[in-house]
Amino acid sequence: MKTKLVRIGNSRGIRLPKLLIEQAGLEDDVQLEVHGNTVVIRPLASTRAGWADAATALAATEAGLLDAVMPTDFDHDEWTW
Repeated sequence: MKTKLVRIGNSRGIRLPKLLIEQAGLEDDVQLEVHGNTVVIRPLASTRAGWADAATALAATEAGLLDAVMPTDFDHDEWTW
């Protein structure tokens, strides 16, 4: 698809057709990268994408907490059930 750069203040930009935006799964925030003379636009991945799966996998391999639970004075003196 051929398009032109448009002036946006001191910058330049392109208008992406709605169909291309939907096909690429783009939303408001995107990631821009330059590879040689090519500009790549991709959906911005969530900062914590995959964390839940990683935590589940870790929990399946670890036998409990890494450090033993050490009671404090608060546990003995201040805390009541």
